[in-house]
Amino acid sequence: MRKSPDLIAPIKNADDEGAAMPTGTQTLTRGLAVLQAVAGGARDLKDIAQLLGTTRSTTHRLASCLAQERYLRFTPGIGYVLGPKLIELGFQAREEVSLSVVARPYLEQLAEQSGDTIHLALQDSDDVLYLDKIPGKKGLEMRSRVGHRMPIATTGVGKALMLGMSESEWKSLYEKRSSATSIDTSRLLPKRSWSGFRDQMRAYAKGGYAFDLEDNEPSIRCVAAPIYDASHAIVAAISVSSTLPYMPLERMQSLIAVVQGAAAGISGELGGNPEIIGSGPD
Repeated sequence: MRKSPDLIAPIKNADDEGAAMPTGTQTLTRGLAVLQAVAGGARDLKDIAQLLGTTRSTTHRLASCLAQERYLRFTPGIGYVLGPKLIELGFQAREEVSLSVVARPYLEQLAEQSGDTIHLALQDSDDVLYLDKIPGKKGLEMRSRVGHRMPIATTGVGKALMLGMSESEWKSLYEKRSSATSIDTSRLLPKRSWSGFRDQMRAYAKGGYAFDLEDNEPSIRCVAAPIYDASHAIVAAISVSSTLPYMPLERMQSLIAVVQGAAAGISGELGGNPEIIGSGPD
């Protein structure tokens, strides 16, 4: 979702008609403001100038310079749009971003807020792969660890990763789920039927979060949320996990907004738009 044009504040001390093109920091600020205006939907010089509070002649010089350098592109009948140079820089920036590094401050803050175990994971085939883990302060041990894989359809982070998928993909992953043999599976809650799992996932997709209600490990509950990148795709997920006595449903409900807030922060670092969280699958 693009930024609305009315979110772009006009530049103070706009120059008079015919004044020389500003230099230095002011020029840079105005050039960036032109890009923001075009990203927000402004297509002609009049609209851009109105948003920035600059004259038409200054706006024309700025837009022409940005178009010459390929940051903007002018298309007859359409107007100004973002140019290919921004696409190049966007892909370069994406390649230089380390998910674990940018996520770590948000994970640490979430751990401090909750006192519980925090996970960061991504999808690896039909499993979740744990990239980071911060143990909780309650002295509880969980079998998850960095580099460990678990079935995607049984974990909180896994279900969060599934929120952008189609229902046919949900069913395929549901049918592939299995219980780990290293635990006492008899203590796990009974597996939901496909229809029950589907209805549960529909509710999660609508809300933009997911729960693990002892689906993967006895007495362990999790609240998870997805992380988006600039392409609006879910690329990872985070969760807050603890044992049943510390995770009654009332507390899990209260943690949804907290976990979503941390996920939105990480999404922003990756160029994602937090507003799409909770939009669910198509």
